[in-house]
Amino acid sequence: MSKANWWTNPPSSVKYAVTLVSVASAVIVAWVLWHFWHSEVFASVFFCAIIFSAWFGGFRQGLLGVTVSALAFDYFFLSPTHSFYLDSSQLPRVIIFVVSALLMGFLTASQRSTTESLKRARDDLSTNVQELERTNEELRTENSERKLTQAALRRSQAYLAEAQRLSHTGSFGWRVATGEIIWSEESFRIFQYDRTTKPTVELILQRTHPGDAIFVKETIERAAQAGKDFDFEHRLLMPDGAVKHVYVVGHAERYQSKELEYVGAVMDVTAARQSEEALRRSEGYLTDAQRLTRTGSWAWNVATRQGVYWSQENYRLLGFDPEGGIPSDEAFYQRIHPEDRERVRREVFLERPDEGPHFDVDFRIVLTGGAIKYVRSTGHPVRNISGDLLEYVGTSIDVTERKRADEERERLRQVQADLAHLSRVTTMGELTASLAHEIRQPISAAVTNAKTCLRWLGRDEPDVAEACEAASRIVKDVTRAADIISRISSLFKKGALQRELVDVNELIREMIVLLRSEASRYSISIRTELAEDLLKVMADRVQLQQVLMNLMLNAIDAMKETTGGGELTIKLEAGNAQLLISVSDTGVGLPQEQGEEIFKAFFTTKENGTGMGLPISRSIIESHGGRLWATGAPGAGATFQFTLPATGAAHV
Repeated sequence: MSKANWWTNPPSSVKYAVTLVSVASAVIVAWVLWHFWHSEVFASVFFCAIIFSAWFGGFRQGLLGVTVSALAFDYFFLSPTHSFYLDSSQLPRVIIFVVSALLMGFLTASQRSTTESLKRARDDLSTNVQELERTNEELRTENSERKLTQAALRRSQAYLAEAQRLSHTGSFGWRVATGEIIWSEESFRIFQYDRTTKPTVELILQRTHPGDAIFVKETIERAAQAGKDFDFEHRLLMPDGAVKHVYVVGHAERYQSKELEYVGAVMDVTAARQSEEALRRSEGYLTDAQRLTRTGSWAWNVATRQGVYWSQENYRLLGFDPEGGIPSDEAFYQRIHPEDRERVRREVFLERPDEGPHFDVDFRIVLTGGAIKYVRSTGHPVRNISGDLLEYVGTSIDVTERKRADEERERLRQVQADLAHLSRVTTMGELTASLAHEIRQPISAAVTNAKTCLRWLGRDEPDVAEACEAASRIVKDVTRAADIISRISSLFKKGALQRELVDVNELIREMIVLLRSEASRYSISIRTELAEDLLKVMADRVQLQQVLMNLMLNAIDAMKETTGGGELTIKLEAGNAQLLISVSDTGVGLPQEQGEEIFKAFFTTKENGTGMGLPISRSIIESHGGRLWATGAPGAGATFQFTLPATGAAHV
């Protein structure tokens, strides 16, 4: 039972137990008051026990409490004590106690019963109120839904009218027995009659083109007699002399009255017919366009596994004679280059045509005489309403010139890569002295630490701890030298571009290690402002190293002749899905008119410069989707900045 239910309706055993415990507690309290304080408030204590018993258990427990309390009162507190014998002098006192106790028990039980009844009434009222609120909410919901349904119906009718207007399709109903005809608003618009006009068969025939009038009249009469569905097309002659083409379809229905009625639609197909007048012209244009763009079109039937249509350009492109008709599949495949033949069989629809995949495949064909063409063929499936695959339609495009252009561009990219590699090698050759010094430092430190280690070990009592510490320094120095050599080696490496996630902070630190000695030679300090929680970029690490090295060396060259050294600042900022890297110097500056000229090939401001470093750097940054530019003024230093996209990159 829950706590609430246990308290309001406890088991009978609990009720009786509570009554007995209450009376026992009253006996103890009364005895203590009488024994220690000589107080005779016995009745008050027992009244409290009776009230509690009646309140907790009801009138029965209250009556039990009265009985037990009276016996206890007599036994413990009325003379003679510890005896149920009742002296006649004590009888009024007992009667008054019992009557008072009964009255209190009755009143308490009644109050408890009344309280419970009021609570139940309150709960019932609350339940009824909630039920009424739910009913009211359901009524409001139903009313809202009814309003929404009515609004949806109005919208549906408006959509239908708008759809008929946009599609130039009117609807009609025709009750044959009475001749009554009902038109939609679009039907009135098609026939150009006023809405106040009552539609009749005679009015329809009046609008019918004279050349089609007899045909339309006979068709209407047959429909009225046979009671079958109909569809036909005819012309209308409008009051202004314009001619319309309309397509009429009707469906016969017989309702409970068995009267024949037709419901149907009338569509203005004038534009479609005019398009057919223009289609023949467009077919001629299409033939010329295919010839000029070297694009052929074709269609292939799935059921017969035979071609059903080839354009003239398709014959010419694939080297077949149109007089011989569409070639068989085998003849077509024999025309494909032997190295591409099996791949084309696997990739195009002829391998599994029932699956109906779209395909787009490049292959070579070998023409009569041995000439080779590159062809791109695309095709997509055509299905009926039921989803059954009927045929493929597609195009064949002569991409020979584009393929050769791609090959030429690939060769050009390779030349650019070789040129960039040559630029790196040349630059590294110029830095040989500085790099040798940078490598010599950790090696010299390693030698010193090795000698120190030997001295600690060569003592009469070797100091192993000091020797281990010296050995650890050796490992650190050798690792540093190996890292420097590894970075130098990567710059000398020649190979294909390898894009990977690159930490630009780490890249900047690597280049500072390589160029620190070169900067120190001219008392140039290097300061960095790197970004925290930076995004990585997808890039070729070696190429970005080359760009940074080139910009840093240019900055060092610009500060060589300045007095008091200079400061090279490398700053990295992140924002707007891209990184901004700045390389600034305090050197001779950059004239404003040279801001773009320095990025032209072979232009240089250095005495022994090649004029290729900055153009190569710009091409590298642009190939990564970024931008490289320069700002500065004479005597005020220069800043070179470039951006790299961080879209889709991951956090460091």
